[in-house]
Order: sequence, then structure tokens, then C-alpha cells
Amino acid sequence: MNPARIALVDDEESIRETVGLALRKEGYLVSTYSDGALAWNDIEQAIPDLVVADILMPRMDGLELCRRMRALSDDLPIIFLTSRDDEFDRVLGLELGADDYLCKPFSMRELLARVKVLLRRLALLRQRGGHEPEEIVELADLRLDLRRYQATWRDQLLALTVTEFLLLRALTRYPGHVKSRAQLMEEAYPNDAYVSERTIDSHIKRLRRKFSAVDETFSAVETVHGLGYRYAEP
Repeated sequence: MNPARIALVDDEESIRETVGLALRKEGYLVSTYSDGALAWNDIEQAIPDLVVADILMPRMDGLELCRRMRALSDDLPIIFLTSRDDEFDRVLGLELGADDYLCKPFSMRELLARVKVLLRRLALLRQRGGHEPEEIVELADLRLDLRRYQATWRDQLLALTVTEFLLLRALTRYPGHVKSRAQLMEEAYPNDAYVSERTIDSHIKRLRRKFSAVDETFSAVETVHGLGYRYAEP
């Protein structure tokens, strides 16, 4: 298999050097950029396999870069880096379509673990063909294609990230049953011990918005205060 191509976007030269070196040691092909505008020039021409991007950058910040990348691809894994302990920036980034975030300073081991998890999910998403029958789950108006990681609601395709699909699958496996945030983290991030409960909340919020975009009356993903979330029984 060809090595994964990673775009690393950060205006701090030290970050580009240290993170770039660590990623290359893992066998990845890494392209580095000092701002979002430079990165966008290349990403628009050839989409990488994963992007690690700072939020606060000159010319084009990480949030705008994320918006543009999501317009090109729904399944491109995106990890945000931020030097500000600003929850608004991080949560907004997740709502715009990033898969995860790390606050500086961060552990290189932690970053590499998240990169590996997201690339594994991308590989699953890209698997096509073969002779196995399609694995389809239908739950009233919801239809899940478990091989292609696709979901449709009332025959309308939902533009879900892999993380959002895995969360939806976890919730719909037993409709009416409450899933704690810890249980959802295990299903959406099975090999990553670093995800916070706030990350799960942000993904659920974004998942609801995508359903509401195709059906304003959607309310099947319910919050059970103090416990977690559940998918309402049809």
C-alpha cells in the first residue's frame, strides 16, 4: 500500500519541523505549509489523506480552510491544533467538520495515536467492491449502509463523517437504550484513549444539525440528562 499523504499546516516553524519529523518517521508522506492559503492552493488540486491544521494562522485560518476542505470531501480526516484554551474555537471547529482537536502543547504520542485511528477509519470508508452482500440496516426512515459508511434519512443522503456515522450506528444498534458518553467513545474511537466527553457532545450536535438540514422535524437523537444519548424507538 502507498504511504498516507498528510498535509501539516501551522505558522509555527518549530511545530512544522517536530511534527513533520515524527510523522515521517511513522512512514507518512508529509507536506508542510505556513498558512492556510498556501495549503489550500495544493489541497484544491490534490486532496491528501489527512490534514493536521492550526486554527489561528495568517492569511487563511484553520476554520476557513476546514470549510473549504469539507466542500471538497466529506470524509477527509481533519485534526485541529490550537494554542488558545478557547472552547469556542475548538467546538466551532468540530461543528465545521473537523474530526478531532489537540491543544498546544500536546504529546506527540497522542497526536500519532489520533492520526492512526483516523487513517484506519478512512481505509474502511474507502473499501468498495468485493462479492460480499451489502450490509444494510433499516430503522423506519433511517437506512445505514455499514460497508460504505453511508446513511440516508427519508431517501436523502446525509453527508456524515466517519466519526458521525460510527456514533449513529452505536445509537441505533439498540433503539431506546441509553448510551453513555464513555460507551460512545469506545465505539467511535475504539483505539484512542484521549478523546474527551466534550468531543462526543460536539459530534452529536453536528449529527443532529445534518439530520435537521434534510428534515426540520427530526428529533430521534435524544439527550438523557446525566446519562448520555439514545436513538428513539420508531
